[in-house]
Amino acid sequence: MRRMSLATAPYADLTPDVVLNAIDAAGLATTGTLLALNSYENRVFQLGVDHGEHRFVVAKFYRPGRWTDAQILEEHAFTQQLARAEVPAVPPLAIDGRTLHRAAGHRFAVYPRRGGRAPELEERSVREWLGRFIGRIHVAGAASGYVHRPALDVETFGAEPRAYLLDSSWLPHGLRDVYAGVSAQALDEVRRCYERAGSVPSIRLHGDVHVGNVLWTDGGPQPGPHFVDFDDSRMGPAVQDLWMLLSGAHEERQAQLADLLAGYEDFAAFERRELALIEALRTLRLIHYSAWIARRWDDPAFPAAFPWFDTPRYWEQKILELREQIAAMAEPPLAA
Repeated sequence: MRRMSLATAPYADLTPDVVLNAIDAAGLATTGTLLALNSYENRVFQLGVDHGEHRFVVAKFYRPGRWTDAQILEEHAFTQQLARAEVPAVPPLAIDGRTLHRAAGHRFAVYPRRGGRAPELEERSVREWLGRFIGRIHVAGAASGYVHRPALDVETFGAEPRAYLLDSSWLPHGLRDVYAGVSAQALDEVRRCYERAGSVPSIRLHGDVHVGNVLWTDGGPQPGPHFVDFDDSRMGPAVQDLWMLLSGAHEERQAQLADLLAGYEDFAAFERRELALIEALRTLRLIHYSAWIARRWDDPAFPAAFPWFDTPRYWEQKILELREQIAAMAEPPLAA
């Protein structure tokens, strides 16, 4: 079992007092109410405030060293653009004209609190509704590109994370060569998928559209989905914001995709060639996910949340999943 250094652990000094004082210093008078929300990459808190229409806000404290200020501000500008276009994204509050703040060595942003539940993806109307708003996100996303944020591609989400894992001591000795071979074969298949898809547009994406990042409301002034947590927003193919909403057998995913695209294409054109990337993107996510946990192990939240990561069983499962993905990428893609 690897040991972490508490002296260098991120957020070690982010105590409740530091959080409350930071929000007070930003210009929002806190009431003392503080609730830590579920988040691993950043630290996110719900706080009570006495500030005009807001009684509660959500503060996101950014992981040190992950994004530059310019990259964070690009994401903020994108969500503000979406909000102006009446797309239900949740941009940060501008306080004294600023959305990015600093206190006690930490950078943070403050958001209005939005409630809601997970969308009922088994409902066809819900899938079409989600598709319409994802289409609207992509219309805005295609209007201009990120300058500072990276792209989702084979190198950044596949080759580099794989190299990191192979150069580290995470892989058990008896499984390292197996993982090296299977992951290399998987990336070869990923590249073939990209070749089959050809040149597809790269646009600004949400980047991580799954049910945990969509809040559904049934009433109020704007019922339906609200898209939250654009922290993984980057340039990439449009299908990245669709495939994580698909699940089940091939026929089920086929029907779900048809519903999503029925809504999507009310607002944006979709290149059918991108469907060849679905299993490739799933494969890249598998490799990237393992490297993400490995890179974050000095954060005490990660060993607590992923205790099985440091076991041979985890890597055996990843090898099996990559083999399944190699087979899946060789199959004809979903059609719509």
